[in-house]
Amino acid sequence: MLQSSQKFRIICAGIQSLYLCQTKLASESGAKYATSFFQIRGKKDDSTLSSLFVPVQIKANPDDINVGAELTGSLNKADLLKVLNKFYQKKEIKQLLSENGLDNYLQHQAYVSFRRYCLEAQTLPVDLHVVISDILQEPLLIGTHKLEQLIEKIVFHAGPTNSGKTYHALERFITAKSGVYCGPLKLLASEVFNKTNNRGTPCDLVTGEERNFADPTGASSNHVSCTVEMTSINNPYEVAIIDEIQMIKDPQRGWAWTRALLGLIAEEIHLCGEAGAIDLVRQLCLTTGEDLEVRNYKRLTPLKIEDSAIGSLDNIMPGDCIVCFSKNDIYSVSRGIEATGKEVAVIYGGLPPGTKLAQAAKFNDPDNSCKILVATDAIGMGLNLSIRRIIFYSLIKPMMNEKGEKEMDTISVSSALQIAGRAGRYGTQWEQGYVTTFKLEDLKTLTNLLSSEPEPITQAGLHPTADQIELYAYHLPNSTLSNLMDIFVNLSTVDDSLYFMCNIEDFKFLADMIQHVPLPLRARYVFCCAPINKKMPFVCTMFLKFARQYSKNESITFDWLCRNIGWPLQPPKTIIDLVHLEAVFDVLDLYLWLSYRFMDLFNEPHLVRDVQRELDQIIQQGVVQLTRLLKNLETGISSGTLAADDDEFSINRQKQSYLRESKTSPIGRGRLTERLLAQGILTPNMLQELKKEWNKKSQPDTDGTDDEPKKPRRKRKTK
Repeated sequence: MLQSSQKFRIICAGIQSLYLCQTKLASESGAKYATSFFQIRGKKDDSTLSSLFVPVQIKANPDDINVGAELTGSLNKADLLKVLNKFYQKKEIKQLLSENGLDNYLQHQAYVSFRRYCLEAQTLPVDLHVVISDILQEPLLIGTHKLEQLIEKIVFHAGPTNSGKTYHALERFITAKSGVYCGPLKLLASEVFNKTNNRGTPCDLVTGEERNFADPTGASSNHVSCTVEMTSINNPYEVAIIDEIQMIKDPQRGWAWTRALLGLIAEEIHLCGEAGAIDLVRQLCLTTGEDLEVRNYKRLTPLKIEDSAIGSLDNIMPGDCIVCFSKNDIYSVSRGIEATGKEVAVIYGGLPPGTKLAQAAKFNDPDNSCKILVATDAIGMGLNLSIRRIIFYSLIKPMMNEKGEKEMDTISVSSALQIAGRAGRYGTQWEQGYVTTFKLEDLKTLTNLLSSEPEPITQAGLHPTADQIELYAYHLPNSTLSNLMDIFVNLSTVDDSLYFMCNIEDFKFLADMIQHVPLPLRARYVFCCAPINKKMPFVCTMFLKFARQYSKNESITFDWLCRNIGWPLQPPKTIIDLVHLEAVFDVLDLYLWLSYRFMDLFNEPHLVRDVQRELDQIIQQGVVQLTRLLKNLETGISSGTLAADDDEFSINRQKQSYLRESKTSPIGRGRLTERLLAQGILTPNMLQELKKEWNKKSQPDTDGTDDEPKKPRRKRKTK
């Protein structure tokens, strides 16, 4: 038998030879480029040479006969992973790799590539198979008896909407000695909070803006229901539930699911979500040495795709829900249905939680005259709705691409299944669900979407932590927070077979907005984590004012807040008024979010919460009178000025106003500019864009005319 050091040397040589054959430059010209690259710098050696070597994944070449398995038996992949992890952590191995010409960067790339090869290959080379098998026979080498004691039980409840997967996980949660539920929305966390307490198990509620204790004295309970971002990874629990685990792929929030999955301390971790996430979760469990149990669920009630589209709002029936993907469609469809004499309930993402629940209750109540629901995909999760039929008004939705830019595209298979699955809920009056489209041309596309399996999820999101950014700031003291984030993301080496870096554009937008405000780095980082919509100018303005008050160490009092939001507020008379009230509600949410992070200066959350409840009632009244608000809008401002989403019309209006006021002089840093920057209406980035627009506007055309630039048409992508 070979000695352990000899075995490790063989594996090390395997890594080196495999990596070298993977990372050869693509051609002889590439090598010449590498030589000239360093000659220009006048250096004989430079560590950045490593970046020119890019691993090319080598596919296993399986033989008909697995000789290694016949000689020593098959390998357990989980045990193999433990061997590889232990092997790579040894100092002598890193030294041996260095002696064979691999620097730290290449060592990491080589290890990740070699690990992937070993885990994915069905048949390993016979000598490598035998060596690893020998190592696995030495339990003291990897301490398997100790590792077994640390392994948690991870259960994946996989299934479509309305399959009972979350119900079974919650039953285990409620009966455990202690537990934590991690949900994607405040509404879901609140629902679990209420359900658990109603079952006699004391449970606390923790969201970004709220803390609610089961014990009137404020003592903590053994059970907690929270939004996933608020998950504690320091407290031990018997049972933990991570709901909607497929959101680990979300470009903005996926990091929170990754953090919960890898960081929670619990004897049992129950995951609920789509089957498309199973393979990724299994790979993540391999890296931690944990086993995964998968429990598959089928839909409890049948769902039927209708043969025809409805074609007209006159064909709407009781129990129908029309799903739209823009506010304009919500408004026009609601008014069109009410014109036929039918009452409508409305739910979309910008509404306060209380208003959503009130509209849902109105629609669900069999004694209420309201039998029709018009909603966005906000109904996909978090609300219990008694829907007979889902009608897709359109299948095109604004989405964020990898660069953080908005584009129009067909909804994903996952979204289609999630939304359509809301029809025919088990235990309601509609146990048979139906789904169709408004337009006939969309019906075939919908049929194809619903007959497909959800896209497999291949990567989990990551996000820089405050500690990591502070470390970079120590070495780069003159860099802005936005620059530090860019530097971190660009320099980070991420195992892209498992992870991706979440989009940081919203974070950087807020960082740029408050860069001129003197704040400690940690406080600046926390402010930029605030969950606000950057396309709502009033919210951004108040965000900047909050940061200024904090920087001056002045309390953000209730009176100060009321003056700045214009309290008391009047009921909305137009849709624009309603949108503004929704923005004010978000400002109050922002105050409450900050009050749990900076308690000394945001010190009157109880009063703000009272105001928020009153504002919720005002918004509810406005939603009930939606058709009247639309009529009032037409008498003042044409409906064409309403942009599709997220108050984009407000930003466009302010930019146009700014350009009109600045026609007499080029855009610079005059009093008007400084005032708009101070109010948060403009950011430095927006100012640069305006300068570009001005320069284009000022340059005459080649034919001698000075026409205004044409408005660019929105590009639309379709699959």
